[in-house]
Amino acid sequence: MAWVVALLLLAGAVWVALDGDVGGTVLIGMAMLAVGALALHGTLLRPRLAAGPEGILARTVGGPHRYPWTEARFQLRTTRRLGRDSLTLEIESGEHLLVFGRIDLGEDPRDVLDVLTALKGQALS
Repeated sequence: MAWVVALLLLAGAVWVALDGDVGGTVLIGMAMLAVGALALHGTLLRPRLAAGPEGILARTVGGPHRYPWTEARFQLRTTRRLGRDSLTLEIESGEHLLVFGRIDLGEDPRDVLDVLTALKGQALS
């Protein structure tokens, strides 16, 4: 994935260097900044969710957060937006609510829920 972003940024830089249109240069420059920011965000926050014997580790923009198994509760939520159903995994711990979609998890949220439930059961038994 990183090589695709690098290729897009390189193509944008070549375009900007060869194109004499000021308006197009500004638009391509803004698009390059957006793609670079999204790539950096995705790179720094991976993996978004990790689980181990002591609990859950969630990476957010504010930094990593740890939640022990005794405080974590999980549920699936289906929402409908723009005519399409979306399944998310919600993790609640105290006053914190974390919502992860399929892109955040890299897997189907149902499968992740099954794994988290099994890990929590093993840790608490």
